Amino acid sequence: QKEDVEVTLLPAGHCPGSVMFLFEGGNGTVLYTGDFRLAKGEAARMELLHSGTRVKDIQSVYLDTTFCDPKFYHIPSREECLSGILELVRSWTSLTPCHVVWLNCKAAYGYEYLFINLSEELGIKVHVNKLDMFRNMPEILYHVTTDRHTQIHACRHPRDEDCFRGNRLPCGMTCQNGTPLHIISIKPSTMWFGERIK
Repeated sequence: QKEDVEVTLLPAGHCPGSVMFLFEGGNGTVLYTGDFRLAKGEAARMELLHSGTRVKDIQSVYLDTTFCDPKFYHIPSREECLSGILELVRSWTSLTPCHVVWLNCKAAYGYEYLFINLSEELGIKVHVNKLDMFRNMPEILYHVTTDRHTQIHACRHPRDEDCFRGNRLPCGMTCQNGTPLHIISIKPSTMWFGERIK
């Protein structure tokens, strides 16, 4: 027995190219999310989830449940996180040109939203090890740089990505014009919200 199934890819917002799968066939409609991170109201704006003015009737949802645990009682929105990080980075980098921020990003992709918004709001490009991985994302290329002489770093340690010893950035930069850098580290990760009681 054969059945035609229509498969629609919807943006998942998890990292560039991440998708959710919407399966539609004679036996109903299924949404498979995988890892996703949508802004408030974003699903309502996805035309392919709608039929006319109504949301499609979805019989089953296969939902990523990484954070379906009582210890993650509150995960702030992407916008709330950005606002908090912006405030911290702005106040730190405005002290002196030697006050530097290291974004300790665990993965290679998925932080583009943060890099673009920090760069746009503060006028500071984000230092990354290589631009290769962003070549197919031209909208971010203006906001990242391989020049180490910037106040925001998202460079990664060549061997041990969690390594951050003393007052040293993974790229090895320690001072500007002979003045030692003052570095704060920000670890942008949802996992942190499950490691704190309040």
